[in-house]
Amino acid sequence: MRPQAIGAAMRFDVNLSILFTGLPLLERPAAAAKCGFDAVELWWPFDGPDPGAAALAELRQAIEDAGVRLVGLNFDAGDMAAGERGLLARPETSARFQANIDVAVRFAGELGCPVLNALYGNGPGTDRELAVANLRRAADAARGIGATVVVEALNSHENPLYPITSAGAAFELIDQVDRDNVAFLADLYHLHRMGENVLALIDRHAGRFGHVQIADDPGRGRPGSGAMPYEEIFAHLEAAGYRGHVGLEYRHEGPGAFDWRQG
Repeated sequence: MRPQAIGAAMRFDVNLSILFTGLPLLERPAAAAKCGFDAVELWWPFDGPDPGAAALAELRQAIEDAGVRLVGLNFDAGDMAAGERGLLARPETSARFQANIDVAVRFAGELGCPVLNALYGNGPGTDRELAVANLRRAADAARGIGATVVVEALNSHENPLYPITSAGAAFELIDQVDRDNVAFLADLYHLHRMGENVLALIDRHAGRFGHVQIADDPGRGRPGSGAMPYEEIFAHLEAAGYRGHVGLEYRHEGPGAFDWRQG
């Protein structure tokens, strides 16, 4: 790899839920800014659907004080550390997802965040019609702030109970929802791990991408740590006209997390 050339035309953001995790949440936006980033994203960082006005205000202030923009936010997806991967498709968790919609949308709107990620939820026991209804509800709320709701495919190796494991499965769900502000979250690590040709996917379907996230495969490390052709990936994204942010959602311990971007 030639680090100076990699992703020169891309706009990157840091996922603060997977990078800078050695710091308290409220210190991570400033850490991202110190490393040269002007945009961040987050999984839902609270234990429940509504942490209260004070907790939300603290996080908003930390983001604003750091001078970074929030460009992606997950809806409440349950206990991610314990293996939960979304709430919207399960009857027993649907009410929690619905309780989070207005909270997450309002917070995103206050910070000008354009993308909200709705993870489907683990099976068995997921309900497709419930998922569609909840995605429509989320999309209708997000429309009020000019935001897009994205649907993500995860790899089954790490997420064996998650039903949406391919771009095709995600596209089918998005088409069923039938809202023009619902799009695909192309997490290229998950897709590559499932054997998809990510270059062909970009060439054919980049117009359906509402957001892109990256890590290298194998290992979910930074670009260059695995076998994915990131020089080509970024070139294909640029050629396909993708102009959104690319979320850095990889795991890295110690210094050098962003050396691949530098000359």
